[in-house]
Amino acid sequence: MAEEFHPSNEISEASTAPRKGRLSRRVAAKAPATRSTAARPHPVRSFVTVAAVAGMVATVAIPAFAAADRGDVAEARTLQQVSADDAQSLVVASEGSPETLERGGYSATTPEEIAAAKAKKAAEEAAKAALAARLAAASSASSSSSRSSSFSSAVPLVAPGSGTVRRPLAHFNNFGRPYAGHKGTDYMVGRGEPIYAVADGTVVASSESGPGWGVYVKIAHNIGGTSVTSLYAHMDWGTRRVSVGDRVSAGQLIGQVGDTGRANGTHLHLEIRVNNGYTNAESWLQANAG
Repeated sequence: MAEEFHPSNEISEASTAPRKGRLSRRVAAKAPATRSTAARPHPVRSFVTVAAVAGMVATVAIPAFAAADRGDVAEARTLQQVSADDAQSLVVASEGSPETLERGGYSATTPEEIAAAKAKKAAEEAAKAALAARLAAASSASSSSSRSSSFSSAVPLVAPGSGTVRRPLAHFNNFGRPYAGHKGTDYMVGRGEPIYAVADGTVVASSESGPGWGVYVKIAHNIGGTSVTSLYAHMDWGTRRVSVGDRVSAGQLIGQVGDTGRANGTHLHLEIRVNNGYTNAESWLQANAG
C-alpha cells in the first residue's frame, strides 16, 4: 500500500525545527550564568546559615551554662546555710560508737592535757605511797606494842642507887666492840632491860625512827653548871616512856633495850656530850655516878 502524503505534516515539522533551534541556543546561553551563580553563595543565604548555626549553639550552651551556674549558686547557698546553723549539728562524732568516745580510748595531745595527766599520775602515786606508809606504820606499831607489852609489867620505874648522876642500866653483860667513828659506848644486854635517865633534865628528842639510832631518846642536863647531853639509842619498839618537853629525874625509867636502827644485837648505845663535845660515856659515868 502506497504511503499517503499529507502536506500538513511537512509544514509542521518545518515550522517546528526553527523553534527548537532557537530554544537550544537560549538554554545554551543561559547555562553559564546559572553555573556562575551556583558557585558563589548568596549573601542572604550565608547570613541565614550562620544565624541558624549560632542559634543552635546558643540553644545548647546557654541552658548548660545556666544549669551549671544554678548548681554553683545552689552549692554556695547550701554552704552558707550550713555555716549559719549550729556548729554542733555538723559534728560527725554522734555517728561514732560509744567505745571510741571513752576518755581512755585516746591519749593526750596538747601540752595542757599532758601536764594534767602527769600531775594526776603523780598524785595517785603519792597517795598510794602515803597509804602504804600509814599501813606499815600501823602494822609496826601494833607489832611493837604486842611484843613490848610483856617487858613493862615488871620493870622498876626508878634505877637503884642515889646521887645526881645515875647509871642508865641496873646491869649489863659486856661492852660492845668500839670502831672508828663510833661516838658512843655500847652496853650489851638482853632485850627489855630497863633504861634510866642519867640525871635530871628535859627531853629534847624522842622518836621511833632515828637516823641509824632506831628508837631513841635525847635529854639535856645542867649538872653543876655544866651542860651535858645524854642520848639513848636502839630502844625496843613502843617502849619509850617520855616525849619531847618532858622533865625527867635522875634514875627515871625512859625506855627499854632493843635492837632497832643499825644495831648488831640487843644493846644500849649511850652517848654523852659535855659542853657540846663528845666524851667516853663509861669514863664519865665512873667519874660522876654515885
